[in-house]
Amino acid sequence: MKAVHFGAGNIGRGFVGLLLHEAGYEVVFADVADALISQLSTAGSYNVHEVGEQPQVKTVDNFRALNSATQEDSVVEEISTADVVTTAVGPHILKFVAPVIARGLAGRAPELPPLQVMACENAINASDLLHLEIRAAWDGAAGDLDAVAVFANTAVDRIVPNQEPGKGLDVTVETFFEWVIDRTPFGDYVPVIPGATFVDELEPYIERKLFTVNTGHASAAYFGYAAGLEKISDAMADPGVAAKVRAVLDETTQLLVAKHGFAESEQEAYVQKILARFTNPHLPDTVNRVGRAPLRKLSRHERFIGPAAELAERGITPVALLDAVSAALRFDDGADDEAVELAQVLGESGPAEATERITGLSETHPLFPAVHKLIEARQAEV
Repeated sequence: MKAVHFGAGNIGRGFVGLLLHEAGYEVVFADVADALISQLSTAGSYNVHEVGEQPQVKTVDNFRALNSATQEDSVVEEISTADVVTTAVGPHILKFVAPVIARGLAGRAPELPPLQVMACENAINASDLLHLEIRAAWDGAAGDLDAVAVFANTAVDRIVPNQEPGKGLDVTVETFFEWVIDRTPFGDYVPVIPGATFVDELEPYIERKLFTVNTGHASAAYFGYAAGLEKISDAMADPGVAAKVRAVLDETTQLLVAKHGFAESEQEAYVQKILARFTNPHLPDTVNRVGRAPLRKLSRHERFIGPAAELAERGITPVALLDAVSAALRFDDGADDEAVELAQVLGESGPAEATERITGLSETHPLFPAVHKLIEARQAEV
C-alpha cells in the first residue's frame, strides 16, 4: 500500500505520516521545502518522541520524499498509483496542491480503485474544500472525477509544538492524538488505519474538537499572553488563567451538549482530558505560537465567534467566550502578521466596521452589540 502525503513538516511527520506508517503504508512525503525534502531523501528513518503520560519513541521508516515544486511530474506519477492521498499543509495551501492531485488522478489506470483523499487540516470539512479545488483544476477530457477519487472529511487533533533546534527530522509530540474520519464516502472500501476512528456522522466530532481543543488552547494563549506568561503550561498553572479557560469550556460544553446530544458526563470527561493536555510541562508550547493568526481565530465560524454566536442565537449570553475575544483583541505580537493586521483594522475602522471586518457578524446578529462594545473599548486604549 502507498500513501502520498502533502506536508512534511512536524505534523506531517509526527502525526499523519506516523499513523500511515503504522498502518503499513509506504509514505511518499511531498513538500516545497527543499532542505527538508533533501534531509528526508537521504535519511533512512526518523524518530517521533511522544511525551506526557506513558512516553515512548517511535521510529518511522519505509518512506520517500519529493519536492512538489521541482519534481512535480514525479509526484503526479506517485499519485497515479497511490492508494491514499493526505494533506497537512494548512487550509489556505490546498488550492496549490489541488492541481497536482488533479493531474495524478487524471493519469490513473482505469482498473485501479478510486483514490482515497483526506485533507487532515485544522479546519471544518477541509476535504470538501480540497475536492472543490481539484474539480476547478480538473480537465473534463480526463473523464468523471468522482469515478477516480473519493473525498472524506476528517477531524485531526494532536499538539505538535515548535521543535527545539538541532533535532533534525525527529519530532516531539504529545502522547494523545485523535484522527476521526467520515466513513460514509468509502462505501465497502474503508481504508485500514488502526490509529484512526471511522464514524458515520463527523460534524459533532469536528465541532467538539474545534470548540473544546481549539477554543480552549487559544483561550489559554490569549489569557496567558495578557498575564505576561511564556508557555501554555505556565498559563494553565496560573489559577486565574486556568479558571478563565475552564469557564470558556463550560460555555462551549453547554452548546455541544444541547446541539449534538453528547452526554454531559462524556463531554466533561473530554474536557478534563483536554485540560490535562494543556498542562503537559513536557511540551514547550508558547502562548505566542498558539495565539498567532488572531484574525482567523476571531473569524465568523471559528473557535470563539462560532460558538458564541450560536449561544447568542439560543438566547444565552456567552460571558466567558466574550472575555476570551477581548483578550484576543489585545494580542499584539509584532512578529505575527495577523496581529499586526488586526491592529491596523482596529486603528483605521470605526467600531461597527471593525466588528464586521474582524468577526463577520452582521449588525442584526444578537452577538453583534456585545462584540461591538469590546472592540470599542479596545480602540479607546490605542
